[in-house]
Amino acid sequence: MNRPFSSSLWLLLAAIILVAALLPFDGAISQRAQALPDGIVAFNRRITDFGTFSWMIYGSGSIVIVAYILNRVARSDGFSSRTKTAWRLALYFLVTIGSASALVHLFKFVIGRARPELFLDYGAHSLTPFANEWLFESFPSGHSAAVGSFFGAFAMLAPRLRILFALGALIIGITRVVVGAHYPSDVAAGLLLGLWIALMTAFIFARQNWLFRLDEKGWPRPKM
Repeated sequence: MNRPFSSSLWLLLAAIILVAALLPFDGAISQRAQALPDGIVAFNRRITDFGTFSWMIYGSGSIVIVAYILNRVARSDGFSSRTKTAWRLALYFLVTIGSASALVHLFKFVIGRARPELFLDYGAHSLTPFANEWLFESFPSGHSAAVGSFFGAFAMLAPRLRILFALGALIIGITRVVVGAHYPSDVAAGLLLGLWIALMTAFIFARQNWLFRLDEKGWPRPKM
């Protein structure tokens, strides 16, 4: 196993430890977040749905992706190069966001964590596996996984703007706690899952010399 991929597994372990560290504080943080002033909660409700997978694929998120692809294509030389750039970028976004969606829904179904809405009845750590019911699909956060994969893909393609992309994902993730849809550990797990998939997909593409290359240390870097 090469060093960067091995290091990425250690990063995954660190992410799991971070999520586990949040678990004891989930209930208290969730209750305090929902008790914030009405204006703050209302604002978070207005922006929280920017983190849905449907928004990423069918809504304004798709417009952002198409605009980015067109910009990259315009800077490519020759018809063949432009065609390859277009479909490889589209494939990268599709694989990253699609994989995050599939995995997060699988984990929700298998884990079956009760949402904060049921805190008084079930507490913060109740699990009902295979319930197939929205109220028992808190972990991990789907919105957070969506923005994690969306902004994670852009962060891999435009590393100079990674801080801005990370902030965008974090802001949407926080809204899920404020509106009472998820616990902090749900959000952390979703964000990290999305980011992890963006990184792993970049590794796969770099092996094919698509969009990314492996740098001298073996990590994927954008070719442009």
